[in-house]
Amino acid sequence: MKRRSILTAAVCLALTTAACGTATTSGGTASGVGPIGLDFPRADSDFWNSYIKYAPEKAKALGINLMAPTNSQNKVENLVANAQSLQSQGAKAIIMAPQDTGAIASTLERLEKAKIPVITVDTRPDKGKAYMVVRADNKAYGEKACRFLGEKLGGKGKVVEFQGSLSSVNGRDRSEAFAKCMKENYPGITVFEEPTDWEGTKASAALQTRLNQHPDINGIYMQAGGVFLAPTLQVLRQKNMLVPPTDPKHVFIVSNDGIPQELEAIRKGEIDATVSQPADLYAEWALFYAKAAVEGKTFKPGKTDHGSEIVDVGNGQLEDQLPAPLITKENVDDKAFWGNQIGK
Repeated sequence: MKRRSILTAAVCLALTTAACGTATTSGGTASGVGPIGLDFPRADSDFWNSYIKYAPEKAKALGINLMAPTNSQNKVENLVANAQSLQSQGAKAIIMAPQDTGAIASTLERLEKAKIPVITVDTRPDKGKAYMVVRADNKAYGEKACRFLGEKLGGKGKVVEFQGSLSSVNGRDRSEAFAKCMKENYPGITVFEEPTDWEGTKASAALQTRLNQHPDINGIYMQAGGVFLAPTLQVLRQKNMLVPPTDPKHVFIVSNDGIPQELEAIRKGEIDATVSQPADLYAEWALFYAKAAVEGKTFKPGKTDHGSEIVDVGNGQLEDQLPAPLITKENVDDKAFWGNQIGK
């Protein structure tokens, strides 16, 4: 993963302005462009805690005047209140990651009327317009997880799927893609879909129940390792089912996130793969677009020079779809993965 300077207009190929990176910094302050508001969605997930850690250093590198961040704690009513507070404090742009993507439309409408651009991270609102959505292709997450488990199980077996909240576009995208892939390519695999609302306790209880009913389960798909990894390993350990991949009783596990804990679990043979959500790039490019919005820049669909593609996902909504690679024991030590970089 080649690093590029984030101080330049790195997605200039997608700019509709004639001169790349030369827009004026209207709304800037003596301490940097902004002020820019940032709401963190939650602090009970290793993935989001990593994102929280990256944000201030990326803002500093970009020359952004970042306001004191808020945290909506996975509650849409908190996000609505936090957005109002950031607006009243003079935010020129706001970055948010709404976990309930169907309940944020009125807030987006209010901010649009106030001419405050919004960048959403990791999720795309079901209604309402954002200046830019920064996320990876979540349907690809479900597809990659399906293909991995399907091949490892030889097209036969029983798989437990911990679905994220279906009120979130991410939960829907991953679940629908996983189901479609399994039905079309691995009809011999039975999938037990377990809604969790992104809560580890619900995943743990569901796994306990399914293993009691079906002790021959041999695969698990965790849509968010940040909340599901620890409780899943705990249940398997209690049932003496946490065995190496060379053991015939091994339960093959594929996850989503790419946190350091998942990478270590892959090295230990406790899980087998994860799709790496780029927490570092989420922070970097969300802040980049917030700065670009304040500076009056505009974008259009097309390839970028940071390995992604800006796509129109409908009604003119632009989404920068960042790369999310599959990590297995073969490449887990690659230093390019953010999970091998953070804290070092």
